Amino acid sequence: MEKMNQYRLKLWQERLSKNMAAYEGELARMDRREEIYRGSAALESMTPGDRKRRTSHVRNLSSELIEAQVDSGIPKPKVTAKRPQDEGKARIIEDMLRNELDRLPFEQLNDMMERTVPIQGGALFLVEWDSRKSTHTTSGELAVSLLHPKEVIPQDGVYTGIEDMDYLILRIPQTKEGIRRRYGVDVSQENEADPEVKAFGDDSAEDLVTQYTAYYRNDNGGIGRYSWVNDVELEDLEDYQARRLERCKACGELKPPLGEVCPKCGGKTFESREEEYEEVLFPIFRSDGTAIEPMPKMDLELSAPEAEGLLGEEEGEMPVPPEDPEAFPMRELSARATKAEFPGEEDFSGIPSGLPQMGQIPYYKPEVFPVILQKNVSLYGKFLGDSDIDKISDQQNTANRIEAKIIDKILKSGSYLVLPDNADIRADGEDMKVIRPGDPAAAQMIGVKDMEGNISQDMGYLAQVYEEARQTIGVTDSFQGRRDTTATSGRAKEFSAAQAAGRLESKRVMKDAAYAALFEVMFKFKLAYADEARPVASRDLEGNTIYEEFNRYDFLEQDEAGEWYWNDQFLFSCDVTAPLASNRDAMWQETRQNLQSGAFGDPTDPETLILFWTKMEMLHYPGAGETKRFLEEKLQKQREAEQQAQMAQMAGAQQGMNPDMGQQLPVGMDPGGVPGAQALTEAGGMEGAGMLPGAPGMTPGM
Repeated sequence: MEKMNQYRLKLWQERLSKNMAAYEGELARMDRREEIYRGSAALESMTPGDRKRRTSHVRNLSSELIEAQVDSGIPKPKVTAKRPQDEGKARIIEDMLRNELDRLPFEQLNDMMERTVPIQGGALFLVEWDSRKSTHTTSGELAVSLLHPKEVIPQDGVYTGIEDMDYLILRIPQTKEGIRRRYGVDVSQENEADPEVKAFGDDSAEDLVTQYTAYYRNDNGGIGRYSWVNDVELEDLEDYQARRLERCKACGELKPPLGEVCPKCGGKTFESREEEYEEVLFPIFRSDGTAIEPMPKMDLELSAPEAEGLLGEEEGEMPVPPEDPEAFPMRELSARATKAEFPGEEDFSGIPSGLPQMGQIPYYKPEVFPVILQKNVSLYGKFLGDSDIDKISDQQNTANRIEAKIIDKILKSGSYLVLPDNADIRADGEDMKVIRPGDPAAAQMIGVKDMEGNISQDMGYLAQVYEEARQTIGVTDSFQGRRDTTATSGRAKEFSAAQAAGRLESKRVMKDAAYAALFEVMFKFKLAYADEARPVASRDLEGNTIYEEFNRYDFLEQDEAGEWYWNDQFLFSCDVTAPLASNRDAMWQETRQNLQSGAFGDPTDPETLILFWTKMEMLHYPGAGETKRFLEEKLQKQREAEQQAQMAQMAGAQQGMNPDMGQQLPVGMDPGGVPGAQALTEAGGMEGAGMLPGAPGMTPGM
């Protein structure tokens, strides 16, 4: 085993050395790009014989043009189901991903990516499942981090994408104590092999080491992981995305959650083993309450006495486990049954040992590389995309040279005093200097010469270089928020900015493509490792919060042959309406226009105004909630007042039609004092006398 470990370590060290040597040129260019973006003062030679030197002043065109492209908007997920019955699941996935975007620090990640991607041509996301982040009810959480392209060494010669590689190697700075906590390996005596990974020109730190992690495709199509520090092996997992459980080394029993002794044989030695199937001992419930019962199918007919002893009083009730294990038959439970028809987990705790155990379901494995590349602009034959710094590096160097020349001309220019050779001038702090020329002829030679450097030509060419850089990137004045003399109206400025955005649209498409791939990997990791149902919050059309659950068992299905499989057939993309939805000011203006145009109904109708302010409350308009509640209370009072007025009107109408109605009449007298009222009452009251129902005092002829 020790020889095998040494062989594996040497194999990956050789692969790292070989691929780093092939990637050395690109790594050197990465350092140069970072230096230019930060405002390098070095001047490169432009003509033969021109010497390299440094300047004291730099106009950082590169930083200015890259900052103009920064987009703080984070793409929102859009999930499309391939089958109509999966529409609800697709919506739950969308809401789950939106919750994860809020939970994880994507604002910081996006801010770093918006600068690293155009500088280097690309950057990468790393998706992991951190089992250490657990709560009282959940175990593990998703973790997404940013990888600088210097931290990734790709397989040499493969430029089409990460999924086409056999392997790639990460080199990430880690603390020695963090390595010990995570892997249980002491690396306190090791040093930092690649300190330049942390930052350009950074020195080695005493408490840090460089951890190398290789992700590779194994023989079964899964993903393996091998990690080491210098000559110390940290981890060797042939299929790292497979489930691992701690089992007793002697009998294979699962390790108890809070114990260190095997409950079956009393052993104290446990080892981590890969598990392909999950043993399900109790009914599994989906989020909608339907149950999954993966018991083996058996055609076993019950006799009448057995049926009477096992079935409950009502049809469809769960059988009660008898004391005799052999009398308990195996049966398949319907997946359409509701949760109320099944007893809880505690009800099964009394089932005697030896009863048929429920079937097994396979563990889900993502089987994708957890590294996602976001390119700036695709370029054939390059692992990363095309760098904006590479495109304008010549213009940046030229601008630096011209700036240096302008400064030299200005500093060397000035006023010079012309004196004859025999002239004498007093040197002191007085304003009026005394000059003794010696004779009148020499006095005529005294004068002042103003030496001014002509920089007009330099300034003109500097502006030309700046325009070249901007046009190369595709950034206009309106896109930068600067004064644009060509756009004379607000609409013209919007059109100019839109044109610039059109040239930069490919960068947004690449960003959306990277986030779509990221969303898919995040979903697959949740499906693989989130054993417990995770709460998901969303909002309906009225702005009310809806609380649901992401339950991985919702995606567990059974084919016609009875085999269980996980349904991960969903299409992932980005919601193109998200940028507008995230622009609250624009959405407020759009909602006001809809109100004024009558899209919500009559603008003067209180119900229309309530709908309008409901929309504004959803868009987080200040005070919208209070305004909506005020209108609702006002409308409620108005309706109550109208209802009371209507009731008073009806009561007045009844009083006007029959003034004596409601008074006690003498026996045998009608309302007009005519005998016979008692007879009418005995005949069925007013209705029996031919009165209209519901209209007291009115006859059909009236």
